Amino acid sequence: MESLAKLDCRGRRRPGKFPRVLPHGGAAQPSIIISFTKIERRMGMNAQELAVWSMALGAIGAVAAARLADTLVRPTLAQVQGVAYHGTVFLLVFFLSGVAGELWPWLHSRRLHYAQVLAGPVCVGLSNFWIRGWLQAVQRDRIMSGVLRASSVLLPLGGLACLALPPSQQMPAAAALSLTGCAMTLWMTVRAWLMGDRLAPVMSAGCALTLPAIAGMNAIAMNVSASLGVHALLALSAALSNGLTGVVLWRRDRHEWRIREGVSPSQFDPVTKLHSGISLVQRLLKAQRRRRRTRRDGAVLAIMVFDVERIASQAGTAGVNEAFICMAARIQRHVGVVNPVGRYYDRCFVALVETIHSPAWLRTLGLRVASSLRRPMTIAGASGERIEITADIGVGVVHLTGGRQPIEDILHDAQRMAEAARGMRSRAAILDPTSGEVVPVEQANLGPRRHRHMQAVPRTV
Repeated sequence: MESLAKLDCRGRRRPGKFPRVLPHGGAAQPSIIISFTKIERRMGMNAQELAVWSMALGAIGAVAAARLADTLVRPTLAQVQGVAYHGTVFLLVFFLSGVAGELWPWLHSRRLHYAQVLAGPVCVGLSNFWIRGWLQAVQRDRIMSGVLRASSVLLPLGGLACLALPPSQQMPAAAALSLTGCAMTLWMTVRAWLMGDRLAPVMSAGCALTLPAIAGMNAIAMNVSASLGVHALLALSAALSNGLTGVVLWRRDRHEWRIREGVSPSQFDPVTKLHSGISLVQRLLKAQRRRRRTRRDGAVLAIMVFDVERIASQAGTAGVNEAFICMAARIQRHVGVVNPVGRYYDRCFVALVETIHSPAWLRTLGLRVASSLRRPMTIAGASGERIEITADIGVGVVHLTGGRQPIEDILHDAQRMAEAARGMRSRAAILDPTSGEVVPVEQANLGPRRHRHMQAVPRTV
């Protein structure tokens, strides 16, 4: 009977102390000792629960395998980060759902507890580090960049700090950290959506599904009983969140690869790898047709370079091309990788932002692009040495509404405002809706923003 008393419901020996059976049939009462060895595992998953979570892990693993195969064909840093992200999600679900304890019965309960405490904060922190790059947060928004960078460092450190708490408080503290990190990620993806990133809404949906999934899996790890239906919903949320994020990453990587490789020479500029003039006009026409249906506001930016001869005299034709490549990359970073940017002709770039949150955001967009393009660039000089140059540019911003404006009028107005911006301090101009005159974007009456957190305008150089 003593040997039977030391076995749990699955026939495994339990850690810790157990009552000793006395010869006369009574049981000696052990002293109450609170120690880490008293933390017990879940009483076990039944076959149906194990099947549900195994299917979720299979779906996550299938997405990771597909990304890995794509990485082997077109290896890039972004592809490797995508594979690492899906692998991180797999490990998070594997440990928090309890599948690890079922498949690895030899895993000591203390080690499993450590893994479950660290899984959430570490995985969410790593995800925020990668999402910061995928959203182009460094170039797009200082708040977004700072929040994601800070969370990627503080969350893993917070997970380690949770291990210093009493054992009964470690899992709740780790769960709170993980949910806080996920909430911040959701906020940042929504912020990127408001700034014109067309793929950010899908990523926001994935982050929204992550919140109940992480909350539920932490509850399971804390031995909270749940029905099979709850397990199924949590597993579905985890798999859908991973799948939606995978779709966004795949579309971003495919877009960048097409630009880099130049799939169709007639559609992309051979120097900058941006859309050619013809391809850009086609994209504008399609966007205007969509705008007639959706009634969403958008924007077109024209960026004109006025001092090409001066750059050519200092750096030659190769230096001019290198300067154009640098400017093209800066423009693409600020408008987002999913918004098309093209070289309309040799000295004029045009960018289409398909969705903007409010007209007042055009002020921020114009100032950011102009400020970025006016920063010095380091290119190869005519004699081979590296030299630093500053381009003379002008940015014209056109507000798109309703989809009724002819494309040729839009492009003409954008170029006209870019030329006028050359004589303005900020080098960014827009048509004031009140006066009907071309004015600097910082002076235009564009109305208030719709959210307080979008009111900060970056300082111009």
